[in-house]
Amino acid sequence: MPNINFNGPDKDVTEYIANCPVMVQKVLEKLRNTIREAAPEAEEMISYKMPAYKYHGMLVYFAAYKNHIGFYATPTGHKEFEKELASYKQGKGSVQFPLNQPLPLPLIAKIVKYRVQENLANFRNKKNGKK
Repeated sequence: MPNINFNGPDKDVTEYIANCPVMVQKVLEKLRNTIREAAPEAEEMISYKMPAYKYHGMLVYFAAYKNHIGFYATPTGHKEFEKELASYKQGKGSVQFPLNQPLPLPLIAKIVKYRVQENLANFRNKKNGKK
């Protein structure tokens, strides 16, 4: 299912959000701010035509769809929080937050912080020659 941002490739997250319907823009800004607060050192970018955040590797992605926000924290981020995410529709490495419900921002912040720590640990292990 294509995301609702049909205006072609966006150069940055601000443009991605601006190209979404106004109601969705507000939701995406809250999500964006939550991610930025949870991972202030992360680099914000567009990857796979979605807003993405990178810190010693990819952390999370999100995308707006007609009826939901897709959130992608790689399989490890979703697996670690599977009980908290159980009430949401999921796929491998993805979760759908319905647009007619408030985003679970505290949970999203926890997931992002988890991914930051996971990437940092992997980075340190690689740096020290461990797998």
